[in-house]
Amino acid sequence: MSSQEHAAPAPLGVGILGAGPVTQAIHLPSLARLRDILEVRHIMDVDPAVAESVAARVGARFSTSVEELLADPAVEIVAICSPHQFHAVQVIAACRAGKKAVLCEKPFAMNGEEAAAIAAISAETGVPIVVGAMHTFDPGWLAAESAWGGLPDQVHTIRSSIVLPPNPRFEDFATEIVGRTPPPAAATAGANAAASGAAADAAEKAKLTGGVIGLAIHDLPLVRRFAPDFRAVEVLHAQTVLPFGYVISLRAGSVAIELRAAMNGTWEPSWTFEAIGDDASLSIDFTPSYVHAGSATARIRTAASTTVLGPFGHNGYEGEWRKLAELARGTGTAPHPETLIHDLEFALAIADAAAACVDAGAAYEEARA
Repeated sequence: MSSQEHAAPAPLGVGILGAGPVTQAIHLPSLARLRDILEVRHIMDVDPAVAESVAARVGARFSTSVEELLADPAVEIVAICSPHQFHAVQVIAACRAGKKAVLCEKPFAMNGEEAAAIAAISAETGVPIVVGAMHTFDPGWLAAESAWGGLPDQVHTIRSSIVLPPNPRFEDFATEIVGRTPPPAAATAGANAAASGAAADAAEKAKLTGGVIGLAIHDLPLVRRFAPDFRAVEVLHAQTVLPFGYVISLRAGSVAIELRAAMNGTWEPSWTFEAIGDDASLSIDFTPSYVHAGSATARIRTAASTTVLGPFGHNGYEGEWRKLAELARGTGTAPHPETLIHDLEFALAIADAAAACVDAGAAYEEARA
């Protein structure tokens, strides 16, 4: 055989819509470790200075136009890292542009109608879509999924616990961020204390909804793996934690679920997931996303033994990109659109029910007054 027959395929070209902190601190370092299979060729951001600066780091083109990036023949895979409200229209546009695969940060749609439209266009064009729920691509999770046997049939309790410093601390650890947008005043510590009545309730609802859609959503696909009756969501308790966080207790069918999160600069990071059954359990320790510290470590426990899986050499974000490369080359199987839709519906149902708890609590306090 000739040397050309043995040559590795050329790296696939990547274009990124949105050059914010997630792109700078997570995706670009992940892609830098995968230069043999993926190459960043185009960065788009509405801020031309940010687009130019971030693109210069990787020797890519830059633009301020979605259309220009999608028309770039060097871009074969598109990553959508723009604000949530633009996700659906940009996913659909990327599919129509004939790209080989699309990565969309969570949530990939704002409602069920948008999700259905995305599924339809993916089926029509044949363009596979991956949603950035990074833990589902973590080698530690995947190893546990292969080894846990009949655990999902017996799980009765699920816990997701997230304790992190504010994102900027990790972002600055990973890289030098350009163009960071200051947090809105309503997201700062003590915002609720300064508000009253309806304004305080609205702020509480917004924080709960943002907590579910922005943070809990990373683990909700994992939760749903053990909660087959995910449509039967009943939120029993929901409250925010200052300066940012939440405590949400719910049931999905016969499964009790507890979602906890706190962002506080004084605590060490910890991200754990547990699924507890009658005579077996799973616990997973995930590494903080921005640290790039490798995969999760999973433990499957029974009365007779403990099986430890991991850590492996890469985390879920790198796993996402490896999956995208497979899909773009036609060697992998894409997530089923119905799975993506159900993951989104589950998150939206929890967010809506958690926000409704604020109304119920306010009505109770009013009745007591």
